[in-house]
Amino acid sequence: MKNPVMTASGTFGYGEEYADFIDISRIGGIIVKGTTLHKREGNSYPRMAETPSGMLNAVGLQNKGVHYFVEQIYPCIKDIQTNMIVNVSGSAIEDYVETASIINELVNIPAIELNISCPNVKQGGMAFGVTSKGAEEVVKAVRRVYKKTLIVKLSPNVTDITEIARAVEAGGADCVSLINTLLGMAIDAEKRRPVLSTVTGGMSGAAVKPIALRMVWQVSQSVKMPVIGLGGIMNARDAIEFMLAGATAVQIGTANFIDPTITIKVIDGINDYLDRHGFKSVKEIIGALNI
Repeated sequence: MKNPVMTASGTFGYGEEYADFIDISRIGGIIVKGTTLHKREGNSYPRMAETPSGMLNAVGLQNKGVHYFVEQIYPCIKDIQTNMIVNVSGSAIEDYVETASIINELVNIPAIELNISCPNVKQGGMAFGVTSKGAEEVVKAVRRVYKKTLIVKLSPNVTDITEIARAVEAGGADCVSLINTLLGMAIDAEKRRPVLSTVTGGMSGAAVKPIALRMVWQVSQSVKMPVIGLGGIMNARDAIEFMLAGATAVQIGTANFIDPTITIKVIDGINDYLDRHGFKSVKEIIGALNI
């Protein structure tokens, strides 16, 4: 990548939506919104709620399916001069495999990010990524058909995230990204009802950063593959902290909703930090935490 700053899936559309605000080719990588094998309508409204220093979402992977992506979206984004990466989701291993094999044929998509926080319908709704066995199984299956860079996005809703990271590494992952959203909820006390139609949703934003930072540090000590850090990155200082903790690259998510130019500000902020501290390359600060 030309720099370590990426966008998080679901917060940056397909990239083009931000082209009026910034030169999107300056970003190191753009991870497009979650793509599934078949069209998904998503969850009923309301499906977003503001929380102190963050937000909850229960969008439910709304998208028009991988075939629509190939026919309608890919032609529009394939020539963007950065790494265009597709986030792949599913509710059965077969869904992941078929979606990944279709995207594997797209020349200008160099990588996929596997979202294993999805519920496995064949196992009663338990997310693939909450057990080492489930995580390794889906990664192994996708690895057989996907020949390019395979990033696996880890769920924080587990007892020991390092176990899951080691399992996906054993399954053939090239890289991990973490963290996905934390499970949370919001209540309207006056109505005595949940705010979200799904009762619970995924929490993101500044409030989750200390947890994400801790998990990135733990995982970077536990695996040999690169780690992409995300969760509550709101500025360049946050991004630098993740890299000091061991992240090779970072993803910016919720902050895009607040400031559509934040990715460029973070890129410039990292460069300023390197200059001020006399570093010649961003590689010099990766895992450089003094303990």
